[in-house]
Amino acid sequence: MLNWLYEGQLWIYSIAGMLAVILGLIKRKPSGLTIACVALVELGLLLQLGASVVLVIGGERAKQDTFEFFAYLLVAILIPVGAAFWALIERTRWSTVILGVGALTVAVMLVRMNQIWTGSN
Repeated sequence: MLNWLYEGQLWIYSIAGMLAVILGLIKRKPSGLTIACVALVELGLLLQLGASVVLVIGGERAKQDTFEFFAYLLVAILIPVGAAFWALIERTRWSTVILGVGALTVAVMLVRMNQIWTGSN
């Protein structure tokens, strides 16, 4: 796990999540902006997956458990997809909140993935 990528993702996901939650709470329906935020989260996770695979192929391993790291990463990849699917089907303000909660959930999972990779608790 690349530290600079992790730190950038953490900031972006937190801001995107808070923005979508705030927009939802002020009764805004899902829009191109909120869907784009979730798409950015998904793109970042796919970049993290690619970088992590390259690192593992290069011989690096997670300090705790590489399998657990990739399990977290694969589940995290599914969260923005599910949130966006929900927002496209049910176009209410609560869908915007779900988009934000999805991004914030991924941010929390990213912190745990970093702990697994670096061996810190």
